[in-house]
Amino acid sequence: MSLSPSIAPAPDTPENVEASNVAGIDVGGTFTDLVLYDSRSRTVRLAKTPTTLDNQAYGVLKALELAETDLRTLDLIVHGTTTTTNAVLERTLCKTGMITTEGFRDVLELGRRTRPNPYGMKGEFKPVIPRDLRLEVPERLYADGTVRLALDEAAFRDAVKRLLDEGCEALVIHFLHSYANPAHEQRAGEIAAEFWPNDNITLGHSLLSESREFERGVTAAINASVQPLLRRYVDRLADQLSEKGYRHDVLVMNGNGGMVSARRVAMEAAKTVMSGPASGVMAAAYTGRRAGIPNLLTYDMGGTSTDVALIRNAEPAVSNEIEIEYAMPIHVPMVDVRTVGAGGGSIARITEAGLLQVGPESAGSTPGPICYGRGGEDPTISDANLLLGRMNPEKLNSVSGTVVLADIEAIFAEKLGQPLGLGAREAAAAVLRIANTRMADAVRMVSVSLGEDPRDYALFAFGGAGPLHATAIARELGVPRVLVPSRPGITNALGCVVADLRHDFVNTVNKPLAELDIGAVHALFDQQAAEGRALIEKEKVEIEELREIYSVDMQFIGQTHLLRVPLSGPRPTLEELQKLFEEAYFNRFRVELPEIKASLVNVNCSVIGRRAEIDLSLLIDPAARKNRLEEALTGHRQVWFNGPVETPIYWRDHLPLAAKIQGPAIVEQMDTTIVIDPGDKAVQDADGNIIIELGAGA
Repeated sequence: MSLSPSIAPAPDTPENVEASNVAGIDVGGTFTDLVLYDSRSRTVRLAKTPTTLDNQAYGVLKALELAETDLRTLDLIVHGTTTTTNAVLERTLCKTGMITTEGFRDVLELGRRTRPNPYGMKGEFKPVIPRDLRLEVPERLYADGTVRLALDEAAFRDAVKRLLDEGCEALVIHFLHSYANPAHEQRAGEIAAEFWPNDNITLGHSLLSESREFERGVTAAINASVQPLLRRYVDRLADQLSEKGYRHDVLVMNGNGGMVSARRVAMEAAKTVMSGPASGVMAAAYTGRRAGIPNLLTYDMGGTSTDVALIRNAEPAVSNEIEIEYAMPIHVPMVDVRTVGAGGGSIARITEAGLLQVGPESAGSTPGPICYGRGGEDPTISDANLLLGRMNPEKLNSVSGTVVLADIEAIFAEKLGQPLGLGAREAAAAVLRIANTRMADAVRMVSVSLGEDPRDYALFAFGGAGPLHATAIARELGVPRVLVPSRPGITNALGCVVADLRHDFVNTVNKPLAELDIGAVHALFDQQAAEGRALIEKEKVEIEELREIYSVDMQFIGQTHLLRVPLSGPRPTLEELQKLFEEAYFNRFRVELPEIKASLVNVNCSVIGRRAEIDLSLLIDPAARKNRLEEALTGHRQVWFNGPVETPIYWRDHLPLAAKIQGPAIVEQMDTTIVIDPGDKAVQDADGNIIIELGAGA
């Protein structure tokens, strides 16, 4: 899809790229999406093409081709990739070896004494690095970093050679207490570099300088295991772009919502896990801030799953305690996104107990839902929406052949309606009700469970299926309004365009406040901020503002879990730390414990380089808009709410900029469908967002 006929050429490249002509490209599991924004000519181009799973670079190049991009005039490419995410989840990892402190080779398997399943004696866990590739060498530090046993360099050399003989492509060096004193790891890295054939060497402390050997070890193991894959991919992509005339660096989205140069990204490959979901959340924060709605609950519904996150004051919640699956913690800062197995392809079935269940099994893309016309025979959420008139059978993506509603109705009647004593459409409505409840529970995980009231937020609905369910989920949670961006189906690609440069730092202190040297904490903050500023300067991308965000992780002495405490600046006093921690603890748990002393565990700093604003109103071609709402009307059809209702259908690109719509209504566009329930009111703002105020409901 193209929204503009041409893009103005770029001027000669300055030392810091002005980035007036920016392409944001997000690679998803099904589609590769592109947003190309040129601030000089005030034009936007969009493209959507199937993801090439064997080599994502082909899909990226195809998207650029569909957008008629002249790579010679392009200032900047920002790329969100699922290369590392897929590798971790599918365990298609490179052969990696680990060398650790004698007696600690099993730290990756011992973990935290948890179980894959809360009930029963069965469960399967496969560590990132198998036991025969985890070797031990004599060396030992005390917890304060003083040396108990020096590194046995000869034994370390032998271990490295053994792993090379085993065919390992990457190496992890993970020593006990290296966060307190990295000397042994640093020396081991120097020795390994003498004869390791590539740069795929991960020192645990350099990636994550915090305590907890299990989490630090798993994070380092994941980093090393995906490092060769990511390095090969970005090098191949950069070479192919260069061959076609692209003259600048490629920036890659990190899971924290920031970006890093493709030249450096493989060094900290683990930080790109969750790159795709993070870019969508960053786009939501950017859109909400411009719309004057800074507090958002984001809701991204795709074909197989739904991702949710919380944004407060236009800042996404970032956590360094994400566990992407059982015993797989990645303790680098990432946008706190929670996932539930409910998407458009989630299968509905009757259990042995006679109950209706939706998901987590998915029809996937092959054969997919029944409405795809590829032989699917299981009723799904997408089929339910189609049967209830919420989607237009003539405007479905990914469909092969003709969609026959009678076939879908017959399957719903046979597989769901008859066992439940319902008609086909009543059964489809029940499917949506159960799916909406499951997705509302996911939103509660990032709001109510963290002490936040959903009623203080708006629901930001995106993804191909998100706007279909947004008002129902908002009503379930008591959320008063829904914000639907102008291009929900390509929001992740937009996130690549609007994301800032960002670097996060964590250092462990782990001392009670009574024993804390506050001057040393201030010095750590200064060191982190200086390093972040230097890294952003290396990116050679022009920024408008540089700022730092400071926080600490604290706990009551004797507790295990940490609580993030935001700070107003890098010079807190001991009294301020105690007070702020007690306030944060009370806000989260509504409990005061003045008799228990606090401990400061980690010192955190995020350095952010804010890029120039872009005009979101250009995402929908201004020339396509009509003057009156009636001119955007494409027809009427029966849509099921609490029964069949004759409902007007509008084409979003034709809506007047200040359009006001009274529900019930359906708004269709290239990449999604928006459902506005009876009693709800929708208005369109200056950026083309549709804001739905919830009424009494359907």
